[in-house]
Amino acid sequence: MRHLILTAFLFPTAAYAEGPDIVVTGTGLAEPAGLAAYDVAVIERSRLTGTASDRLEDVLRDVAGFQQFRRSDSRSAHPTSQGATLRGLGGNASARALILLDGVPQTDPFGGWVPWSAYAPERLGLVRVTRGGGSGVNGSGALAGTIELMSATSSELAPVWGGVAYGSRDSIAADAGVSGVFGNGYGALSASYAHGDGFTPIVEEDRGPVDRPAFYEQASVSARTAFAIGDDTELQANLLGMLDRRDRGVDFTPNRNLGADASLRLVGRGSWGWEASTWLQLREFSSGFASVNADRTVVNQTLDQYSVPATGLGARFEIRPPLGEGLELRIGADARQTVGETKERFTYIAGQPTRLREAGGRTRTLGAFAEASVTPDDQWTLTAGGRIDRWRIENGHLFEKTIATGATLNDIDFADRSGWEPTARAGIAFKPAQAVTLRSAAYLGWRLPTLNELYRPFRVGADATAANALLKPEALKGVDGGVDYRPLPGFRLSATAFYNELDDAIANVTLGMGPGSFPGVGFVAGAYRQRQNLDAIRSQGFELEGSARYRDWQFIASYTLVDAKVRANGTAAALDGLRPAQTPRHQASGTIAWEQPSGTAASLTLRYVSSQFEDDQNLRRLDDAVTLDAAVRLPVARNLSIEARAENLTDTLVEAGISGADVLERATPRTLWIGLRYGG
Repeated sequence: MRHLILTAFLFPTAAYAEGPDIVVTGTGLAEPAGLAAYDVAVIERSRLTGTASDRLEDVLRDVAGFQQFRRSDSRSAHPTSQGATLRGLGGNASARALILLDGVPQTDPFGGWVPWSAYAPERLGLVRVTRGGGSGVNGSGALAGTIELMSATSSELAPVWGGVAYGSRDSIAADAGVSGVFGNGYGALSASYAHGDGFTPIVEEDRGPVDRPAFYEQASVSARTAFAIGDDTELQANLLGMLDRRDRGVDFTPNRNLGADASLRLVGRGSWGWEASTWLQLREFSSGFASVNADRTVVNQTLDQYSVPATGLGARFEIRPPLGEGLELRIGADARQTVGETKERFTYIAGQPTRLREAGGRTRTLGAFAEASVTPDDQWTLTAGGRIDRWRIENGHLFEKTIATGATLNDIDFADRSGWEPTARAGIAFKPAQAVTLRSAAYLGWRLPTLNELYRPFRVGADATAANALLKPEALKGVDGGVDYRPLPGFRLSATAFYNELDDAIANVTLGMGPGSFPGVGFVAGAYRQRQNLDAIRSQGFELEGSARYRDWQFIASYTLVDAKVRANGTAAALDGLRPAQTPRHQASGTIAWEQPSGTAASLTLRYVSSQFEDDQNLRRLDDAVTLDAAVRLPVARNLSIEARAENLTDTLVEAGISGADVLERATPRTLWIGLRYGG
């Protein structure tokens, strides 16, 4: 694979030195007709590059039902809490949505979280969010839906672009890139960097002498090329490198995430359309954890997760045979492997670790899929598909020893496990009038537990959560129905009702309260929890979305109502009937933007999130919040503009977490930016 990637980047002209001009798109095969039957939201490039925060996870909040585990963004949240979900299937930091970049899965191989800071919006051309599980053609893991990130094409990128901005708390954000067309192909190289002193996460009334601002430093570099290797075939190659350093606002809590991704994709656009892709993910993560006394005058190190190496490998193939007008068939297979291990020093006495832990394993999935779509006329679209996956969890192990003597405390090899998971989805769309589409869909989806959930315990303040090597895969079944109204170009209204049931939902279940010693984590001063499979999470509600363009104006709005309940018995019986942790009942977003052909632009974004519970027992409530963002761009010379941006302009307190001692943590406060942008 390494040699193929080097060939793709260093010697692209050899493939097309002579011959007729061929259009190279850098994209995958055409959008399938069956998407008309599903609940789909699209974020265009102009919106991706026009937000106040310039953060992808922030602009995704335009989509009805999108939610991260925490309200904090990738500058202040702990990286391991950065999952993503849709439709109220929260309560877990691992992503319950399948997230793809140019067709390649993006979640961390070990933990299932998402490295949001690596995805500079300037590199993207489109984001497509398909709500509802069971997207079998894209792979397993699409419990709540699929979020497809698509790189910008040569027609969307300027030959040279860049920007630099200075913000509150001595923050710097910069990005730059070049792109070019050569023969029958193109290439792009870009980099981004962000750094800031950060804000103090703990709210002022709960702070003590140990609390301070939590810095962040993040960088990424991307190289991408696409070129023809035949009359109807193109090769696409991507490289992505990332660095993410942060801490949590007290001593002994640094974390660092290093990553490198590489992928190749061959796309055939002849009468038999086909795609073949392969990818590699390399990750190295580390994190420190600490406990703080009640008056926040003393902080002590509790755990040093000094090394978490992880590797992800995968491949996919799809073919679309020519069946005639109005018929589309997609057949293919995919495979993915994740390998990872956490290495930790723990049980600190007098500031020194006394024990060592190594735990990890390997997961494998191999799946095959088929999906057909039929459009007999301009009114009807019918689609149905299924997949079958063979999964395997193996080489699971836990080793613990005393550092001073080397004496073994635990040396466990967990039994290998495997199984089959059949899933499917089907939908129908009907257009009784040119501007109206009625649609309905049913789906089944599943997600394998991550290595993190299976083998890694973790701490948040005084609370600790134990891993569970016996976790079962999550399985979802759901239905939705809705209507889309498009009376004019650029105008859309959408309403969708849904019902989902997530069986064997993985959650952090409270089993006891400290102080005391508990299995799998040792001494705990606060709450003791373990990852367990709940009977189910049932989520129902509806989503409203609208967008409109009129001359220089654009309007975007969304609203979600989610009624989610836990179904549980046994050791988790106390959770039965409660709302899943970190799941708000209401979410709303509205944006008004104005842009002239000269490049002068301005926007305002108002967002609302209702209260949600921090914990599984619904005892700690995070208050609702309304935030206002603003952005202004003013051209001052050819291709050069001044930008001013404001995040959380009203400085609203957005509660992001509550620790065991009822200490409140906040998300991003008011943050002001001023900067220059050249090019795109």
